[in-house]
Amino acid sequence: MRVLVVGSGGREHAIAWACEQYGHTVTLAAELGDATAAAVDLVIPGPESVLVNGIADECHFRKIPCFGPTSKQSRIESSKGYSRHLATSLGVPGPRYERFEELDTEGAIAWFHAFGHPVVVKLDGLAAGKGVMVPESIDETLAAIRATSPIGPFVLEERLTGAECSLLALCDGTRAVALPLAQDHKRIGEGDTGPNTGGMGAYAPAPVPYDADELLATFVQPVLDYFLASGAPYVGVLYAGLMLTSDGPKLIEYNCRFGDPETQAVLPLLDADLAELALACTRGDVESVPLAVRKGASCTVVAAAPGYPGTPSTGALISLSGFSTTQWANASTTVPAATLFPASITDGRTAGGRVLAVTGVGDDLAAARAAAYRGMDGVRFANMQVRRDIGWRAPGALLTSYAQTGVDIDEGNRAVAQMKGAVERTLGPDVLRGVGSFGGVMSAKRLVQLADPVLVASTDGVGTKVELAARLGKVRGVGADIVNHCIDDVLVQAARPLFFLDYIAAGTLDADLVAEVVTGMAEACEAAGCALLGGETAEMPGVYAEGAFDIAGTLIGYADRGALLPRDDVAPGDALIGVASSGPHTNGYSFLRKLFDWVPMDVTPPGFDRPLGDALLEPHRSYLHVLGPAIDSGRVKGLAHITGGGLPENLPRVLPDGVDAEIELGSWPRGPLFELIAELATGVDAHELHRMLNMGIGMVLVVAEDDVDAVQAMIAEPTWLIGRLINGEPGQRRVHLV
Repeated sequence: MRVLVVGSGGREHAIAWACEQYGHTVTLAAELGDATAAAVDLVIPGPESVLVNGIADECHFRKIPCFGPTSKQSRIESSKGYSRHLATSLGVPGPRYERFEELDTEGAIAWFHAFGHPVVVKLDGLAAGKGVMVPESIDETLAAIRATSPIGPFVLEERLTGAECSLLALCDGTRAVALPLAQDHKRIGEGDTGPNTGGMGAYAPAPVPYDADELLATFVQPVLDYFLASGAPYVGVLYAGLMLTSDGPKLIEYNCRFGDPETQAVLPLLDADLAELALACTRGDVESVPLAVRKGASCTVVAAAPGYPGTPSTGALISLSGFSTTQWANASTTVPAATLFPASITDGRTAGGRVLAVTGVGDDLAAARAAAYRGMDGVRFANMQVRRDIGWRAPGALLTSYAQTGVDIDEGNRAVAQMKGAVERTLGPDVLRGVGSFGGVMSAKRLVQLADPVLVASTDGVGTKVELAARLGKVRGVGADIVNHCIDDVLVQAARPLFFLDYIAAGTLDADLVAEVVTGMAEACEAAGCALLGGETAEMPGVYAEGAFDIAGTLIGYADRGALLPRDDVAPGDALIGVASSGPHTNGYSFLRKLFDWVPMDVTPPGFDRPLGDALLEPHRSYLHVLGPAIDSGRVKGLAHITGGGLPENLPRVLPDGVDAEIELGSWPRGPLFELIAELATGVDAHELHRMLNMGIGMVLVVAEDDVDAVQAMIAEPTWLIGRLINGEPGQRRVHLV
């Protein structure tokens, strides 16, 4: 067809674009001009002004099909008072209201005071979407009335609250079909702040809990029936602006044309020939052309000139990246697509308030929104106004429960129930409140038995070892890891564990996994005579990858001040006794996962007595019982827990300034896992290797040389003399690997 689209704004460019998708020849013109029936097959008016001025009447006189209502019918938009009166008489739900003549300031103020509720102040006539004031206080309301009444007739309406949506109905005089519901963003500022505009963006479909056919029956069909009964069927778009209040949807306004910028958002979702639909409406048979809608969503973002919605500054040069500068409505080559619709542009410069719009489409609103803003990132002109929050209300409208965000409270409760038994086994008579309380409560009577009691605390995590554990489905051991790591950290100060608090976080909480991890914690606590008072879980979708989790914990221990380690008499000549680790413990796993990335974890390498994965996941051992007798003997001067940083960085923590440690490499058996690591990591020097991993030594005791034999005899497992303390440089504490 030869289609004439009357108007030149963003809406009209979107209409033209939609028609061109189906091969129609489209002309945009500011008015009907000298078009004749021979030159034009269909006229689609864009702005309300040409409809109010009678373009449909003129087309009827010329026998040209026109998709738009008559001038008289267009009063449904051009007069707010008429529109409200018609809607009320037809039983259409809407706000309470009153219309006032020009300059009737006192009458309006008196009505407002008598009404006693917040109101919206609207010019009765056309105002390009900017004739609405939404005052926030009584003083603002009085000021709005005084500012509006000199301009012309006006309406005061009860202020409704709720989400808004735009219903665009294609009407053939008897029936109507709905385009996807859209949501407009009227205010100039983000977060819906500032004065009203013609619209700074829109998206579709709007997430509303109402069926489009239901809304058509309530808000559109009564109007069609009224005009049909009057002998003048309504043909064209009937736009119903709705507010979804707590009492149900209510009418904010009627428009007699396509919305702007809703049209730019809705038409890219239309999987049907718009021109054929419009022509079918002019023939009274809209249902003869199936209206299909593409899956997915769209989002339109408007770029406005500085000064809008007041007096815009124009004439700024527009720069585009990713769009053609010669064909303004040009689909980008990116996927999802972004389409630019010009609105007020002359010779590549800004020529009005709303300059252009960019519409993105995608499988969902997030993708469409991202595409729209990617496209808008390629648009530049001086001091352009762009809202960065288009669609910001949609996520809230789509959520009905905490579980929809990925947080399942019930799963957390199930986890607590599963781990409760294991945790309760750690609770002795000193524990007054445990799992299920807001906080653990424990008696401190154990401390008063000490001469000078002190508390010793340790907080740590397991690190990237949890990734390997999750991948292999063997997570109980990492529960023991966190407890034993913290026990060893307080043990080096000669403290005994009192209670442990744990924390588990995951993207999606798995009660079985949590229960398994906490059971590992409880078993470690039970073995150490330590109460587990924690059980805290956090579900954080979007923070952790699918299937990933993290654990951390805090252990509180107690000691007598006089027995604290390290002692002040640590000195050169003291011997260093090494105690075996059970594996890498909880350090170096980022390196180890990379090192063994290409070998299956169920492989048993030569010399191993179990699969590689099991060897890597061997829990961090506790040295509480094995070293307890030696510590209590008073012969241990210091203890170093070999964690992150290995021997080179942990031993100095117990040494005085000017004292170094000399470690004899090869003085202890490293075991098959560490031998394999050393074999594979050929590019890593000895110092770096021992700084990443404990390499078989998990705890080092500092003892006087004369006490070596006695201390080793108190430890019920093999230990090794791995080095001595030597004089170092003043102010320094270093480890030498020899």
